[in-house]
Amino acid sequence: MTWTAYLLAALFATAALGCLALVPLGLPGVWLMIAAAIALLLAGGLPFGWPIVATCIAIAIAAEIAEAAAGATGAKLGGASRRGMVGAFVGGIAGALFLTGLVPIPIVGTIAGGLVGSFAGAWIGEASDERKRRPEEKMRAALGAAAGKLAGTFGKVAAGVVVWVLLVYDAFTR
Repeated sequence: MTWTAYLLAALFATAALGCLALVPLGLPGVWLMIAAAIALLLAGGLPFGWPIVATCIAIAIAAEIAEAAAGATGAKLGGASRRGMVGAFVGGIAGALFLTGLVPIPIVGTIAGGLVGSFAGAWIGEASDERKRRPEEKMRAALGAAAGKLAGTFGKVAAGVVVWVLLVYDAFTR
């Protein structure tokens, strides 16, 4: 590798690290990393391997699915009905989008908004169910939804770190 290739790889690593910081905010940082790698590959800037890029895409898809389902899964493990699970899913997305300002600290506010949204969505879903549920059952379902949402966020960040490591390693070793 020439010094310009090392410089380009270092710039990519830095930019991709910035993309990784977007993931806890609920933004598509992993996809931006992958898009940058593909753009550099197609432009001839860095010779990323297509198998690595395909692996990163598969990891990103799995992380998206896992994160989206985590709040609903947590609600289900907490004993929620279908309404509670749907409420946790919708509430988690809405909370991350609209409640970020509750805590004016970057990343923390978005995570808190997602947790509050998942909790509230599961609670509302359980409260609107035809079956009359005791408050502690609703609370258990809502807390399960919030825990699931938190686990999903951490899982997606972990997947983003794996994608970053794979792409940066590939950038420096080709």
